Amino acid sequence: MLLLGLDIGTTGCKAVLFRDSGELVGSARREYEILYPQPGWAEQDADRVWSLAQECIMEVIHKTKAHGDVSAIGLSVQGEAVMPLDKEGQLLRPAILGMDTRTEAQNRWIEARFSRHELFRRTGMPIHTINTLPKLLWIKKHEPHIWREAHRFVLYEDFMIYRLTGQVGISRCLASRTQLYDLEQGVWSEEILSTIDLEPRRLSPLTDSGTPIAPLRSDLADAWGLSNRPVVVSGGHDQACGALGVGLVRPGLSMVSSGTAEVVEVALAKPALGEALERANISCYVHPLGGLYLAMTLNHSGGLLLRWYRDTFCLDLKNEASEHSLDPYDLIFGDLPESPSSLLLLPHFAGSGTPWMDTTSKGVVLGLTFATTRKDVALAILEGLTYELNLNLEILREGGVTINELRAIGGGARSRRWLELKADVTGVPVVVPRITEAASWGAAMLAGKGASIFSNLVEVAENALQITARYIPEPERHALHARRYSLYKDIYPTLIPLLRRLNGERHDG
Repeated sequence: MLLLGLDIGTTGCKAVLFRDSGELVGSARREYEILYPQPGWAEQDADRVWSLAQECIMEVIHKTKAHGDVSAIGLSVQGEAVMPLDKEGQLLRPAILGMDTRTEAQNRWIEARFSRHELFRRTGMPIHTINTLPKLLWIKKHEPHIWREAHRFVLYEDFMIYRLTGQVGISRCLASRTQLYDLEQGVWSEEILSTIDLEPRRLSPLTDSGTPIAPLRSDLADAWGLSNRPVVVSGGHDQACGALGVGLVRPGLSMVSSGTAEVVEVALAKPALGEALERANISCYVHPLGGLYLAMTLNHSGGLLLRWYRDTFCLDLKNEASEHSLDPYDLIFGDLPESPSSLLLLPHFAGSGTPWMDTTSKGVVLGLTFATTRKDVALAILEGLTYELNLNLEILREGGVTINELRAIGGGARSRRWLELKADVTGVPVVVPRITEAASWGAAMLAGKGASIFSNLVEVAENALQITARYIPEPERHALHARRYSLYKDIYPTLIPLLRRLNGERHDG
């Protein structure tokens, strides 16, 4: 009996088939583009994403000969990608992605209309350009014809569900990341929606994660070579599905996900809405399992920074890897110099995530000389990302969140050097589960729940979890990194006035 987890990320999608035991049967992946039509904008052709997602599904079905064995399809999706649809379900404009920063004026309006503190307490989301709420306000102001014509505003989950089934629905897990959702009441916030003149019918109906929506469209089943019509099931935010997939099913468990962005998720018994986390812009939202919540830190760059470095400075290694069927990152980040590096890198290439949430910040490399090599810069990238991770762990602890271990998932979980670095910098053991495609497995688990294959997801998640590697902090290296980290923490406060002046010059010039 097979379950398909469809993972729609920011830069690529994956279709992964699992047995109900958690055994990975087969997978397929495609990359797609982020569009940057203006400075600060980040958009995406969701129709292109849909087309490539279908390619992934067809490839994995034919590769595994699973033509009649797929019972259900679950969804793991990037958050905060806003799309208006017309009455026929067609896109009216490209998706506005979470990393888009055009909505500063809308956030000022939101802060003037709502108390920042009360909005965080109600929705679990700090005021920031990442949210759905300011994006909707931007469309309303700058594209009024689209605002009027839009029959429904969707994110990737309900967009994919509609394309797969002709029906609509969105999980509370993903909805709770929009800043339109009332955490306590578990519904779309009537006050927030009425304030922006948005009728609830223009948003998708709310469902619990793991709710069966409808069978797959018959024409798609035929086109994909399926002899049955798997049920399509509501899933959730990709990081939350990853948390489920790596067994964060009890309060206090935590993970680090190194994908397009780098994220820490901690499972909570109740929303963490205290002052320390509010001040650090750490969001809190609904876990795919009912009755739990997740605190989330965010570094927008993450794997996106590695991809930029690969495509900008390492095309020769990328081509060499392609010729020999190797992973280009094994060539780029293999045989790195001893750590700590002589360089310090601030990984704010898409602005900063938590704790600063500063869209004006920029990436910085300190310490360059004529002796600096490409490998030195590669090491500095890994260190900068890891120092930023450690900054967020310190703030979580300040907010009363205990972190005794980090479960590593995503592409970064395949890099031994990076995992060692994470343990040595943070002083926290880092473990690698057998299933590193945890977001897809989390979506597949939810698919199994929706198809009545699983009755207890806690048991399923814990039974499937097998730790294959463990990285323990080495005291001497931890002490070395602690000294470098103390310097790292001064980079942003020292340089941000200059970076803001630079940003102003760019916009004024």
